[in-house]
Amino acid sequence: MKFAIAMLLAVVVAGSAMAQHHHRHQQHAPSPYAGQQQRDIKALSEQQVADLQQGRGMGLALAAELNGYPGPMHVLELKDQLHLTADQQRRFQHLFESMKAEAIEAGEVLISSERALDRAFAEGKMTPDMLASLTGRIGEAHGRLRAVHLKYHLTSAELLSDHQRRRYADLRGYR
Repeated sequence: MKFAIAMLLAVVVAGSAMAQHHHRHQQHAPSPYAGQQQRDIKALSEQQVADLQQGRGMGLALAAELNGYPGPMHVLELKDQLHLTADQQRRFQHLFESMKAEAIEAGEVLISSERALDRAFAEGKMTPDMLASLTGRIGEAHGRLRAVHLKYHLTSAELLSDHQRRRYADLRGYR
């Protein structure tokens, strides 16, 4: 009986010591954000800024892409397998170039808006009214950028036959 009590006591003490060690270790673990304080714009990585500046989609059109509305860039990448006509290729090239130009412009507005938010916090000048205004601008800029990408997916779908759209879904691994 004394042995069982001693064993139980040892297990409780060991468990408590391990919990204290774990708690102490957790308190000193670095934040997953450590290092990001060096970013030019804290809320955007260098890759995100580059993607915005180059008009990349960044997954903003997934609602369209994954529901059967192909993007112009991916259609052009698959032009041979989709058997695009010369007219379709020309139209998709024009769509892609237009989309990219609009996306770059909208991306620059988003970058600028994020930079203004970051600067206001960094300079200690943030107020509740300024916060509402700046985050509203960021929301609008993000929405506009997303709408740009989605709009071109919608237009792309209209330029493909039903067979080409099904083939696109097969080639992209969606079916």
